[in-house]
Amino acid sequence: MRRKIALVTIGVLAVLVVWQWELVSYGWMQARGQVRILWNTKPVAEVLADPAYPDSLKKKIELIREIKRFSIDSLGLDKSGSYESFYDQEGKPILWVITAAEPYQLIARQWHFPIIGTFSYKGFFEKDRADSTVSELKREGFDTRVGEVSAWSTLGFLNDPILSSFLERSEGSLAELIIHELTHGTLFVKNSLEYNENLADFVGEYGALRFLAQKYGKASAPYQNYLATKAFYERYDSHVLCGTQTLDSLYRTFKPTTPIAVKDSLKWQTIEQIVVSSDTITDQRSKSSVRSIKKRRPGKLNLPNNAYFIGYLTYRKQQNRFRQEFENKFGGDFKRYLTYLKETYPSL
Repeated sequence: MRRKIALVTIGVLAVLVVWQWELVSYGWMQARGQVRILWNTKPVAEVLADPAYPDSLKKKIELIREIKRFSIDSLGLDKSGSYESFYDQEGKPILWVITAAEPYQLIARQWHFPIIGTFSYKGFFEKDRADSTVSELKREGFDTRVGEVSAWSTLGFLNDPILSSFLERSEGSLAELIIHELTHGTLFVKNSLEYNENLADFVGEYGALRFLAQKYGKASAPYQNYLATKAFYERYDSHVLCGTQTLDSLYRTFKPTTPIAVKDSLKWQTIEQIVVSSDTITDQRSKSSVRSIKKRRPGKLNLPNNAYFIGYLTYRKQQNRFRQEFENKFGGDFKRYLTYLKETYPSL
């Protein structure tokens, strides 16, 4: 009897593996990549005690520990075991994310995963596999984009390490990054990626300003540089989001009978105008705080496509909603606002 049960179980598992081979293969690749990183981390305490590491690196690690304590004690984010270990990337990227969108609609390609739900992007620890997936999506007619990832959150399931690339960031950028990722570990709503990323961006920016003000003062260079950077990106974000509305309006005029050549011509003319007009955005950032925006020379082959604009909708579309709700309904009381969000939206 036991043998029959075992054979049936093996048979069912075999069918599931064949049926969901792509998902199983992808999950195995991601698990290998994550384990490889975690296996090669060093405890932060060891790094700080090791004379082989420069003081500049140790100061940034200490700063991350301060940011984490501030996030928990002052903002009320959940306690976390993350950022207590260090992984040296040796100057190499370790994760890539692809996004894809319909060619004449601002609709993202969706990927579905067990437990964590639906995502409009997909990560890869293997660049070759990311490139292969992009090629396949292009053959299917999608606009695509692939980019290196500087950080990610395992949503509290694992303890995420400090990556060596973190330490290249300014104080404000680093604070925003750490608080953004810790927000994911505090509140992450299944099948609501746009909500999750917009919330984490909002909390990351708000928390970074508070941390910088507390540690350095509002008149300090770190605070003022971050404030100028934030103001610039808000103007740039507004410009791009306005561009998404222009594109959406254009796409709605297309009919099934509209020739593809006409669609492409109007699409790329509109995108080119969005890119060119971004040069008029006021920039008051200091040279030391400038993070370059990868502007591409106008031309069909190197203009940003719909996948680029989808990314902005995913991360930035709801910023005003969170800001207004926080200020108008909660009077700027962040802990009360966070409690409300956690009670209202069930997290993983």
